[in-house]
Amino acid sequence: MMDYFLSLHPVVQATIATLFTWGMTALGAALVFTTKNFNQRLMDAMLGFAGGVMIAASFWSLLSPALDMAEASGTIAWIPAAVGFMLGGLFLWSIDKVLPHLHPTSPMKDAEGIHPTRKKRSTLLVLAITLHNIPEGLAVGVAFGAIAADLSTSTITGAIALAIGIGIQNFPEGLAVSMPLRREGMSRRKSFMYGQFSGMVEPIAGIIGAVAVTFIQPLLPYALSFAAGAMIFVVAEEVIPGSQEEGNKDLASMSLMIGFTIMMILDVALG
Repeated sequence: MMDYFLSLHPVVQATIATLFTWGMTALGAALVFTTKNFNQRLMDAMLGFAGGVMIAASFWSLLSPALDMAEASGTIAWIPAAVGFMLGGLFLWSIDKVLPHLHPTSPMKDAEGIHPTRKKRSTLLVLAITLHNIPEGLAVGVAFGAIAADLSTSTITGAIALAIGIGIQNFPEGLAVSMPLRREGMSRRKSFMYGQFSGMVEPIAGIIGAVAVTFIQPLLPYALSFAAGAMIFVVAEEVIPGSQEEGNKDLASMSLMIGFTIMMILDVALG
């Protein structure tokens, strides 16, 4: 099975990998069928864990390869990494300002202080998680697209590790959308559909990322760093604050460290 996967074109590999990460989002959202409420401490621990996975992936799977590629091409190594990283953060910051959305941990008021209807709130929740899934799908796609650049075998194993890590941290994201909607009285089926829908953007972003770097290989260090910057912005702006605002700071912090450690081991062991 693994040999067959390794024989596929990088764009096809990226598609399969991001379908897996989308599936993990759906799996998390599916917990809404088992209960209407979810333990807040467990939710905060899962969010902290997700933050740790994203931070580790940003360095070992994205920034570190970007530095190595830039150095191998004769470019000053830190320039593509620094430029791409900052552009990734600015991209997410700009979208956050332009596109109306509502985070799962936000109060029941929108930016104008108005209580949105349940339908509007569900739309805003999905938009929030969808925005944050764009860099995750892009990161996986770019990592697999790098294989077409004839790099070492470690690229494919590192890409697989990244997909696994992103999939792990997508589980609480699906739950973070479906469970609040269920608590507000939405049906289990609709809550699940909204929750899994937020991950649908990952295969799209993954394919775009893989195709772009396959055909424009000089962009690769910038693309890897861009994805890293976007993910770090998500962690700093949403994941860490969301995991700690209910008072479970120590639990969330230790969970973040566990997530970081597991992703580091995955990447180093498989890479």
